[in-house]
Amino acid sequence: MGNDIPGERKSLVGLTQIKGIGYNFATAILDTLKINSNSNMGNLTDDNIKAIEKLILDPIGANFPTWFLNRNKDFETGKNLHLLTSDIPFTLRNDIERERITASWRAYRHLSGLKVRGQRTRTSGRKGGAVGVAKGGLAAPVKKGDPGAPAAAKTDTADAAATTADAATEKKEAPTTEKKEAPAGKKK
Repeated sequence: MGNDIPGERKSLVGLTQIKGIGYNFATAILDTLKINSNSNMGNLTDDNIKAIEKLILDPIGANFPTWFLNRNKDFETGKNLHLLTSDIPFTLRNDIERERITASWRAYRHLSGLKVRGQRTRTSGRKGGAVGVAKGGLAAPVKKGDPGAPAAAKTDTADAAATTADAATEKKEAPTTEKKEAPAGKKK
């Protein structure tokens, strides 16, 4: 199938390295051909390799159920297929492009990067980050000399001294307010 599988791999794991063949499909292939799944890939005979390739290319001919295949009722041909290697992303791109041309709702969801199959999106599918309010520092950087800049941000010592002197005079000039007690009223 165009993949080089290391010979020291177990045959079950080695078959799963082919894109489009998962663990269950590899197990079904080895069980159908009565090959030990714990044997190494390097120990397979040429007849075993040819039988595996034949079964991978035509799983329907080996009486695999149609639900076991990864492409039921192909849109263009109407046949049940099992896609392998580079055919999988190629077919996926074609399907999304066909939906985009027909302006289906699924196409809009694909193009927006949202979930397509009806899943909830309130809390999941946010592409990273935690759910909730993010902790953070300053909302916007403050420039030096702005009225909202902190006193520690100014670097000139003369400016810092003038600022502290201004603050001291403001405290002295501010009128002191004393607490006035309400006149005592007559109790009934």
